[in-house]
Amino acid sequence: MKRFVAHWLPVVGLCVAIFIESSQPLPDLAPEIPLLDKILHFFAWAVLGFLFFRAYAGTTYFAHPLKNSTGKNTLFWISFVSAALYGVSDEIHQYFVPVRSADPLDVLADIIGSLCGAMGGAKW
Repeated sequence: MKRFVAHWLPVVGLCVAIFIESSQPLPDLAPEIPLLDKILHFFAWAVLGFLFFRAYAGTTYFAHPLKNSTGKNTLFWISFVSAALYGVSDEIHQYFVPVRSADPLDVLADIIGSLCGAMGGAKW
């Protein structure tokens, strides 16, 4: 159980932090930096993709298949899709938050970040 918590608590923690942040009004950034929100989305979802890979790899069910490249490939895809779907759900959530809006470019940044993070996990 400790191993499960150690691997999944960071994923849950980041997802909760993203959800809470998405429920708040956009912060008033002093100097407007072009595409800063897309960069932040990319990095947050890259971390999430990596954490999903780490969590799935630490789960007993998935630990054995890691010994071959097919198993790592499967974990990569599961991690990528999990993080990317959370990105889509985050934008859907923001659509219903009165002070926020959904942005297809944020979804794209989330998907690319998820891809990079899951790839990093597979290389790790």
